[in-house]
Amino acid sequence: MRIINKTVRKRLFLLLLVAFLVFLVLLGRLSYVQLVQGEWLTKKAEDLGTRDIPFQAKRGRILDRNGEVLTYNISAPSVMVIPVQIKDREKTAQELARILQASEKEILEQIKKKEMYVYIKKGKRISEEKARQIQALRLPGVVITEDSKRYYPYKSLAAHLLGFTGIDNQGLAGLELVYDERLKGTKGYVSFSANARGEQMPGGTDRFVPPKDGLDLILTLDKTIQAILEREMDQAMVQYQPESIIGIAMDPKTGEILAMSSRPTFRPDAYQSVNPNIYNQNLPIWKTYEPGSTFKIITLAAALEEKKVNFNETFNDPGFYVVAGARLRCWKAGGHGHQTYLEVVENSCNPGFVNLGQRLGKDTLLSYIKKFGFGEKSGIDLNGEAKGILFKPERMGPVELATTAFGQGVSVTPIQQVAAVSAAVNGGKLMVPHLAKAWVNPDTKEVVESNEPKVKRKVISEETSKQVRYALESVVAKGTGRKAFIDGYRAGGKTGTAQKVGPDGRYLKNNHIVSFIGVAPADDPRIVVYIAVDNPKGIQFGGVVAAPIVRKILYDSLRYLHVPKRKKQIPPEDTPLTTPIVEVPNLIDQEVDSIKTSLYSFQLEYSGQGEKVIDQVPKPGERVKKGSIIRIYLGDK
Repeated sequence: MRIINKTVRKRLFLLLLVAFLVFLVLLGRLSYVQLVQGEWLTKKAEDLGTRDIPFQAKRGRILDRNGEVLTYNISAPSVMVIPVQIKDREKTAQELARILQASEKEILEQIKKKEMYVYIKKGKRISEEKARQIQALRLPGVVITEDSKRYYPYKSLAAHLLGFTGIDNQGLAGLELVYDERLKGTKGYVSFSANARGEQMPGGTDRFVPPKDGLDLILTLDKTIQAILEREMDQAMVQYQPESIIGIAMDPKTGEILAMSSRPTFRPDAYQSVNPNIYNQNLPIWKTYEPGSTFKIITLAAALEEKKVNFNETFNDPGFYVVAGARLRCWKAGGHGHQTYLEVVENSCNPGFVNLGQRLGKDTLLSYIKKFGFGEKSGIDLNGEAKGILFKPERMGPVELATTAFGQGVSVTPIQQVAAVSAAVNGGKLMVPHLAKAWVNPDTKEVVESNEPKVKRKVISEETSKQVRYALESVVAKGTGRKAFIDGYRAGGKTGTAQKVGPDGRYLKNNHIVSFIGVAPADDPRIVVYIAVDNPKGIQFGGVVAAPIVRKILYDSLRYLHVPKRKKQIPPEDTPLTTPIVEVPNLIDQEVDSIKTSLYSFQLEYSGQGEKVIDQVPKPGERVKKGSIIRIYLGDK
């Protein structure tokens, strides 16, 4: 009997010990859950019982360098549903379809989704009136959220640069895409307690986390210069009916893009209505082609820097230059005969530049071409930039060296040309082209970050750059660029007429890209303007088609920038290709009938009503080409 009691006590002890150990384990687990995992589990429980309604942040504005707003957000309410809170799906779909003028079936499918919340597709960015109608119905589970859409006050102005946004206000192209993260900001939300079905708990508390708006972006772009550039491009499209036009204006000292555009163009708020190639191909940075004679500026700069030539040397041009059995012709039949090397530049003489290429040699010429930024991306802050194509040294024979020297056989982009020519005239510094100037907090107006000009490398000396500027001014005063001459502003530039290459690799007949790159003032450059016209109808010469366009852009831009006129200037050479320069008379206070019969040197355009002239443009005393337009403003005094 004692043995049995002893066994029982032993078993009871073991049972109590096991129970105690189990208790310790449970106590340990409970302590771990409470003390270690308590905060995490509490949050997990809250998340399971919490529903969030998102609120979009206000997308940052994009402004030009002077604070002109180029794009911003306007209010656009959107319809969102919380499916689990909807009491009568069929009625809800019917009412929403009636107001939104949408398919009842499609809306019903959307509100049946097993998701926390759903945006009604036809309810995105609706009018304020429709939003009020839906709110008045007080439909359970239907919420009007504050949304916004992008607005472009200047329609298609700078469309390729600005780009556009999608249905969710996300950047899809241009600067809207490049700087999407900074522009879009951070979403906010309203959080509320809900039961297992997602229905709001009565008496629950709501929590609002406000959205953080995106930063404002200030560009280097100048809206006025952009408008001037696009105005002239539009006129050229009508006059020449080309396949496309490319235009760039840049500050050569800083690399700041003042204007950039291409034709055909589009409206960012209606991009779906045009061929995707129009908005996907930003031609100033994407298109590559043989540059033609504008590339001769690079050969000239290299030859001057290496002291392979001076402007007083002479060269005889019989109209061709034979290289390795190939007869390379000059554009002028019969050639230019004996001329100085300054006249070689003025006349854009191909044989003369072949000779410069030979003096440099392929290694030296290629090294300068690369130093000037060709064969690599310029670094501009836009997507889709091309690098162009250069000859590899091992594949560059005597003929390839010769054609490269006058801009044939290599493939470059417009932005590369503008950056390279800017380096040739700004003292020799290759700048990184850029559009973003500063980021600004929209609430405090504080500048968060500034984008300072960046120098890639020093390419040529200041002395060489000065010689290049002189040569380019001489081209405009006496050479092929005469139609870009601006009295008092010392404009310089270079023409380009490049034959296009077809899909089979052969040059196309009567199909050219004609161009002109201009810089002013030549003694202290403030702006470089490049225009390229693809296959214009009629005469296909850069000096005839593109030079006058650049002249108008330079003239209006320099006046807008209040750049003073220069006293010293290379005088223009009168030829059958040039128009005499005359002084604008003072017409203010004169009777309109008297000026109609006395002014034969000008074209007159009238604005307003009255018998007397109260103002005029250009102003009295300015010098313009004979036959220019004078705008007369009429009134009564």
